[in-house]
This record gives sequence, C-alpha cells and structure tokens, in this order.
Amino acid sequence: MTTTSTGVTSGAGGAGTGDANGATPGGPGPTGAGAAGTEVADRPVADSLTELLVNRERPPRPGPVSASATFGWRAMLKIKHVPEQLADVTVFPIIMTLMFTFLFGGALAGSTTEYLQYLLPGIMVMSVVMTTMYTGVSVNNDIEKGVFDRFRTLAVWRPSPMVGYLLGDAFRYTVASAVILTVGLILGFRPEGGVVGVLAGVGLLVVFCFAFSWIWTMFGLLLRSEKSVMGVSMMVLFPMTFLSNILVEPETMPGWLQGFVEVNPIAHLVAAVRDLMAGHVNTGEITWTLVAGGLIMAVFGTLTMRLYNRK
Repeated sequence: MTTTSTGVTSGAGGAGTGDANGATPGGPGPTGAGAAGTEVADRPVADSLTELLVNRERPPRPGPVSASATFGWRAMLKIKHVPEQLADVTVFPIIMTLMFTFLFGGALAGSTTEYLQYLLPGIMVMSVVMTTMYTGVSVNNDIEKGVFDRFRTLAVWRPSPMVGYLLGDAFRYTVASAVILTVGLILGFRPEGGVVGVLAGVGLLVVFCFAFSWIWTMFGLLLRSEKSVMGVSMMVLFPMTFLSNILVEPETMPGWLQGFVEVNPIAHLVAAVRDLMAGHVNTGEITWTLVAGGLIMAVFGTLTMRLYNRK
C-alpha cells in the first residue's frame, strides 16, 4: 500500500494536483504543470501574432489628400529639426525691404514713405518668388540621399511626395510674407485695403507660388546637383523679377522691354497683389495670374511626374 501511495503521489505531483503527503501543484516532472503552464502562456502570444500577420485585413490605401498631407508634415518636421532653414524667408526679405526702400525711395519718389506704398507689395512678391527655388534644391537633395527610392516603393498616390514638398514650402511663403509686412508696417506702409486686402494679396501670392514651384521640382529631378538647380533657378528668376513692375512703373522702360513686362506672369502677379492691398479688385490681373499659374502647373507638373517615374 505504501509503495502504491508513493507512486500515486509522484504521478499526481507531476500532474500538478498534489495529495496529502505534501506534494505541491506544478511540481517537477517532465510532463508537469510548470511546462504545461508555460506552454499555455505562450499560446495566446502565438495566436495574437498569427492573427496580426496572417488573418488581419490589409489597411486601406491612403487617398491623395491624406498622403500629400503626410508628406507635407514631413517637410514641416524638417523645418522643426533644422530651423535655420527659415533664415532665407526671414533675414533675406528684411534685407531686401530695407535696401530697396532707402536706396531708391528718395531718388524715385522723393520720399521713402511714399515709395514704400508702391514698393512693398512688389518686394513681397519678389522675395517669396525667389524663395520657390529651394523646392527644387530639397528635391535634388533627397534624391542624392536615396530617399526617393523609398518613396517609390510606397503604395500611395504618385504625385503625393511632390505635393508634400510644395505644401511645406507654402508655410515658408506665408512666413516670408508676414515678415515683410511687419517690417513694412514699422517703416510706414499703410495698406488701404485693410486686413481683408492684405490677406487676399498674400493668399493669391501663395497660390501662384505653389504652381510656380513645379518648375523647380522638374529641375530638381533633371539636374545632378543642388548647385546646378540654384544656378539655373537664378538665371530664370533674376530677369523675371527685375524686368517687371516691382521697382518702377513699366511706362518708364523702353518699348521692347515693356513688351516683355506685359507677358511676364510675375508682373501681373505684382499688379494684382498691389491692387488688392490698395483696396481694389483688379479682376483682369487676378484672372491672368491664376491662368498663368494653372498653365505652369499643368506643363511642369506633367514633366515633373514623367521624370519622377523614370528617375
């Protein structure tokens, strides 16, 4: 009986049930409850991983808006981590405003305050338009780092990385406009259009620059280095900004130069923004600006995506 009882005790201890002789549940044994408990504890983890990796449905593909917004947020985070990127939209506009106001104000208008009323909308347009070239520089820089190779593997709307660049740069355009307006108000600029006219002018400027930046995304994909992108950009931007109505009235220019100003989209943008800030809605100039921006985006946006798909 004693031998039989001991055998039962050992078996029961291995099974984890115990008896009156002091065997504890889950005692040692090759098939004891300790091993069984570990096995049971691991099973839910394995089941959850199986459900996650095998049985779970694929998440829905992000739409164009959400994908573009995500890439736009990426561009904003780059500014957050490297805030000195905002130097070109803060320091440069201040220098431009002060330099041209006091350099040409007395000579052209007899008074810096009077000249500032004409100059400041044009300087705002010039500074923001010249800032657009950094879109192409950012694109080219990401290509050199291999970031675009990862972008192309994502199941997202194809133009969303490019649109994200432009959405992030729209913030830079707004900051540059705010800086110039602040400096102008300190120097004596008084827009007759009030807050509504100023906001309308800045809004039109940002919309046009969003479309205009597609030119530089194309060059960012086409050229091999960011220095080349900046060089080509300045070759295009300098004549478009200085050969316009930003600094002086076109009537004082030679006839052949007036012809160039009349077809220069920057000149029409300046005229539209200047009128809005003065409290006048120039429908013709606004329409011309929006149509020009739409054509630029249609042409260079298409070229950009072709280069992007073949890069």
